[in-house]
Amino acid sequence: MHFEILVEDQSGKKALDILVPKIIGDDHTFNVHPYKGIGRIPKNLGNKADASKRILLDQLPKLLRGYGNTFANYPADYPAAVILVCDLDNKCLKAFRQELFNILNACNSQPDTRFCIAIEEGEAWFLGDIPAVKSAYPKAKDAVLNTYVNDSICGTWERLAEAVYSGGFAALSAKGWQAVGAEKSQWAEKISPHMDVTNNASPSFAYFRQKLLELAGAPA
Repeated sequence: MHFEILVEDQSGKKALDILVPKIIGDDHTFNVHPYKGIGRIPKNLGNKADASKRILLDQLPKLLRGYGNTFANYPADYPAAVILVCDLDNKCLKAFRQELFNILNACNSQPDTRFCIAIEEGEAWFLGDIPAVKSAYPKAKDAVLNTYVNDSICGTWERLAEAVYSGGFAALSAKGWQAVGAEKSQWAEKISPHMDVTNNASPSFAYFRQKLLELAGAPA
């Protein structure tokens, strides 16, 4: 199986480049494509988005149409799928998923696609594996980590910053969004290698893992 994985930022790519092989092994291939933010689904799905603006949801209708046409020409013995991985943030999960399926259903040739939504943010997948966080950051604050409720809407990256960043969320956010993005990439690089993909307390991570394994033909 070949996977084309779409993510909203560089930190997501760094995490998935490490985590995906842990899930599907070496018998399958994948590419992780990072975008410059999540953006929003365009109102007119037929409009051509500015390709130079690599904003994930803005580009998604065009991307899925393109993958549908490309995959249709692949040989039968080379199955391929698209995996969208993005944050829920403060959106309604049910409504957001329906919007995503509306995009897919509008494609003439529909690529095999799975929508995997981190709740509330990608950092929830790190916080689903507290031992991995502690291995990467031995001085992480237990009081913060132990009161986190998995996949809760609580300001997830801010919670992780409180646990592992010197001075916490306030000190990091004061440095601006570029510094926040760089720190998120550091978390991905440091925590992901320690993660046990078969034992993660985040329900949205478990869903992501299950979908990859189902497509790969492995027991979930």
